[in-house]
Amino acid sequence: MLRYTFKRLLSLIISLAIASLVIFAVIEIAPGDPASYMLGINAQPQTLAALRAELGLDVSKVERYITWITGMLSGDFGTSYTYRTPVADMVAARLWVSLPLAVYALMLSTLIAFPAGIYAAARRGRAGDMGVMGATQLGVAIPNFWFAMILVLLFAIKLRWFAAGGFVGWDEGFFAGVHSLTLPAIALALPQAAILARVMRSSLLDVLGDDFMRTARAKGLTEWQALRRHGLRNAMIPVLTIIGLQFSFLLAGGIIIEQVFYLPGLGRLIFQAISARDLIVVESVTMLLVFAVIFVNFCVDLAYAAVDPRLRGRA
Repeated sequence: MLRYTFKRLLSLIISLAIASLVIFAVIEIAPGDPASYMLGINAQPQTLAALRAELGLDVSKVERYITWITGMLSGDFGTSYTYRTPVADMVAARLWVSLPLAVYALMLSTLIAFPAGIYAAARRGRAGDMGVMGATQLGVAIPNFWFAMILVLLFAIKLRWFAAGGFVGWDEGFFAGVHSLTLPAIALALPQAAILARVMRSSLLDVLGDDFMRTARAKGLTEWQALRRHGLRNAMIPVLTIIGLQFSFLLAGGIIIEQVFYLPGLGRLIFQAISARDLIVVESVTMLLVFAVIFVNFCVDLAYAAVDPRLRGRA
């Protein structure tokens, strides 16, 4: 297990190094100069040069890359060009919205998908299976931003159970914060639950025909007992893959939902930084999200080894 973990950790470090180069190169070659954007087209050359020096844009791109990477390794993400505040403070404030939202949505998705997928697999070819698969097909087809607007219309405007947007903050209490994130979490979770339920059903159906499942039933176990004791664990590897990908998507890809509900999360921060040509914010937040995605995949790889000991033996 130690060798397996070391190999995955080395892969994580290499992936982060490559990702940092790609992120910096792509953002730096994008047209538009932050200093020119901030001062306008009529700025004097001397003023423009002074602002570029103040922002650290007057040095070579190699020096800027090295400064950026070494700063991030020490926890210094730089200073925002627009707000003149540390990027780390801005990220920390927004992370307390995006991270709980992603975890909340993933929990809802898992709680919905696991029973639905198991039920559909146990009722293969029957009315229950067709009903669950029809519902999941509808969940996959519906865009989450349209579904979010329907939730706002029904539960915020019509029933007035939730606020239409905004975040009250965790200072108001844990349940008040969770209440503010409930509608966005549902809007994010249901389409992901539909995908996860279909994967769970397919994975279980592949396992049900294996020899060890027939042996379990021959020993006297009922279909449900064999499924619960032997089938679920062996069907979990593709499911864990989807869960890892979904968490990464929920953390990094919730910008549309954050816009719909006016949530002060990382997605809106990136959107605002791109609009203002605040490159250091875009680079740092993007790198942070890439790290989250790669780290989640690293954890999923370790979960593979915990679920399937054969992977440890191969390593």
